[in-house]
Amino acid sequence: MVCWFSLCAGGVFGQSQPAGKEDAGAAQPAPKRQLQAVRISSGVKLDGVLDEAVWQSAPVATRFYELEPTPGRPEKFPTEVRVLYDDDAIYVGAIMHDVSQDSILRELTARDNIGNSDWFGVYFDTYNDHLNGYQFIVTPGGVQVDARQSPANGEDGDWNAVWDSRTTLRGNDWVAELRIPFSAIRFSKAPEQVWGLNFGRQRRSTRQKFFWNEVKPQVSGFVNQWGELTGLKDLKPPLRLSLTPYISSYVNHYPYNEQGKRNASTSFNGGADVKWGINESFTLDATLVPDFGQVLSDNQVLNLSPFEVQFSENRQFFTEGTELFNKGGLFYSRRVGATPVGFGQVNGQLRPGAREADGSRRQGEFVAENPGVTPLLNATKISGRTSKGLGVGIFNALSNNVYAVLQDSTTGARREVLTQPFSNYSIAVLDQSLKNNSYVSLINTNVTRAGQTYDANVTGGLFRFANKANKYALDGQVVYSHRRGKDFNSERDIADQNGYKYYLNFGKISGQFTWSVDHGIESSTYNPNDLGLLFSNNSISQSLSASYNIYKPFWKVNRLRTYGSISYSLLQTPTRYQEAGLYLGGNTTFTKSFLTTGIDLQALPLARDYFDPRRAPLGRYYVRKPANARINGFLSSDYRKKFAYDVRYAARFFAADGDRTNRNTLYLSLSPRYRASDHLSFVYAASYELIRNQVGYAGGLDGRQPADAALLADFGGRGGDVLLGRRNVATVTNTATGIYTFTNRMSFNIRVRHYVSNVHYRDFSRLRPDGVESPVEYQRNRDNTFNAFNLDAVYSWWFAPGSQVSVVWKNAAARSFEANAATPLYFDNLSNTINTAHNNNVSVKVLYYLDYLALRPRRG
Repeated sequence: MVCWFSLCAGGVFGQSQPAGKEDAGAAQPAPKRQLQAVRISSGVKLDGVLDEAVWQSAPVATRFYELEPTPGRPEKFPTEVRVLYDDDAIYVGAIMHDVSQDSILRELTARDNIGNSDWFGVYFDTYNDHLNGYQFIVTPGGVQVDARQSPANGEDGDWNAVWDSRTTLRGNDWVAELRIPFSAIRFSKAPEQVWGLNFGRQRRSTRQKFFWNEVKPQVSGFVNQWGELTGLKDLKPPLRLSLTPYISSYVNHYPYNEQGKRNASTSFNGGADVKWGINESFTLDATLVPDFGQVLSDNQVLNLSPFEVQFSENRQFFTEGTELFNKGGLFYSRRVGATPVGFGQVNGQLRPGAREADGSRRQGEFVAENPGVTPLLNATKISGRTSKGLGVGIFNALSNNVYAVLQDSTTGARREVLTQPFSNYSIAVLDQSLKNNSYVSLINTNVTRAGQTYDANVTGGLFRFANKANKYALDGQVVYSHRRGKDFNSERDIADQNGYKYYLNFGKISGQFTWSVDHGIESSTYNPNDLGLLFSNNSISQSLSASYNIYKPFWKVNRLRTYGSISYSLLQTPTRYQEAGLYLGGNTTFTKSFLTTGIDLQALPLARDYFDPRRAPLGRYYVRKPANARINGFLSSDYRKKFAYDVRYAARFFAADGDRTNRNTLYLSLSPRYRASDHLSFVYAASYELIRNQVGYAGGLDGRQPADAALLADFGGRGGDVLLGRRNVATVTNTATGIYTFTNRMSFNIRVRHYVSNVHYRDFSRLRPDGVESPVEYQRNRDNTFNAFNLDAVYSWWFAPGSQVSVVWKNAAARSFEANAATPLYFDNLSNTINTAHNNNVSVKVLYYLDYLALRPRRG
């Protein structure tokens, strides 16, 4: 992904300019430039040479304007771009003049990764709605990058299209030739069309970025600052129909070393992805019998919080082309195919052992199998946008029943227990683009499960209204959640049956100085988590934020970004204070060294955590958080150099809370990287976090434990008072990555991660209502250590457009150690990780892209 407005890029080309008052028109978009495309009768040879006569007859786009580091400055080494089209595709030819070939950086990387390289890009807003667009980028090494632009996601680099390109070096220049088939994009049937258009270029040697139609960083938005492509006549959207079948084979080995259970297993799978253009605006994407076994392993962590861990989505079907479904933040794709709802209830359904009539002891059941993932039968997306600016998205996925297997220890008899019923997941979105970079949207998510359990439905509306000058904007959101039915494997009605959320934000969005004020409420029964992700509800929050940015180089820096906010939140039911805070920060890049640095400061008065005690209803119990201050920041060196590094640091210090002192958190991460050549690079990341004297929930009390039984009765049972612990938590993470790129279509990378977190309790206390704590004598050792290890090695070869062979080796191990087995010593944990049973998985997957337009017989 390309970060257009990040502070990680700067420049040394030319003289720095002092910062001054914002010009009167600085916050207004630059005038829209126009370029005429030329229709040709037959395609050009894609060779990166541009020697056909039709290229010379086309109008040329030149005189680009700098975005970074000095906005508005004309380029010194010209760029020349021409656009052609025929019945099947649009062609873009570009010549990037430079001072010498040595100035043209061209690191080879995997697809969708720029690396340390120059690039050229073309941008199309095919409906000219100033909100949504396509971008196609190519580097001198031939690496392709594509993405979508939308108000919901900004730049969505997970979107992929099938297109072709060639690049060549010619003297002091480099040349890019792109062929983008009309089947890769969507546009209307209008006999004559005007598209939004821009071209971009990066000169990596000087850290400069340029655009043909000037892009001003102080103007809100990106697509609305593009120019126009004219001359497009009699375009006929083609039949967009493609099939990508796959076959895959897996060999899995885990050392069970148990009689009757094989250590090694194999599987063979097959399926397909289908893409069908229903009409010129809408496309259906479907995955049939999907296989996600090769995706990158999750970064497992020890979770002491009351909230679930949010994992990244690595499944391509759920990351590609989902900008409509992500509007409003109501869709967390990891819910689809997630852990079965009854996964944690299996142990409670085991038949216990019993004593026989002859006095012998008969063993009970044990869990033989309990799948942690719900396999999908299929998933389908329909999405698109009409010529009137109406975006429509429909998503649907089906999963089958999932069963755990319980086995009798004596007879070996097995029985199945349902943990996830047949389920349907669906999303429907309507998104209407309006004038002035505004929109209104309606989103609905639904989960329907078979059998006697509950279903869930969430409906939300959101909007953005900006004024004609694009200077001020009002954003808002209203959401209603509804759940009906019974808890899984229970006769209890589901809680949180009806809930709501609303949010309003108004502010100045363009200029050097911007500000906003917001207010929101999430009711105590608002719950979108069957298909979304919300860590906590039951809140009333408001904040005031401001930012002042200097975009042109001054003094010794390229630009400066500063920001701050004041926030305040309450519990919604009952209405009680939660927390308040002051936040200040800034970041910049130094002109000569290109060292980027930033620092954030935060101050929080005494706060109340109503969620950590894990007691319902909220409001009666809370954990006090003393007043505290935090500082954190980062340093990032110039990635153009062979050796570069990133440093992150953080520290939080708490005021004394009675006799509890010396509570603090320290964090440091170091990430050096070395680029051995334009083909080979290494990245290492190490982090250490130490949390001292943290006070929090120490875990539930177990009446079967002698040390817990008396406390449990005294605390009032499982819904009564809470056991808190004062603890130290030390976490060490090491991650090493090596990447070798053979060509722009073939690469190998390996990633190794080791994580260890150790928790040591110093003392315990009893939490009573209204935050009252009192010491308790508690002898049970609650210390614990969690180790996780993952290795992901991937060989990938794109042997044809859209077609790939991938070979993946995954090695994984995770283990927890409790009480006396827990150890704070890192190398002991490393040894424990090595000696833990590892799961090894080797897989081969082949997918082949079949395009109907390429297969159909040619009329002749």
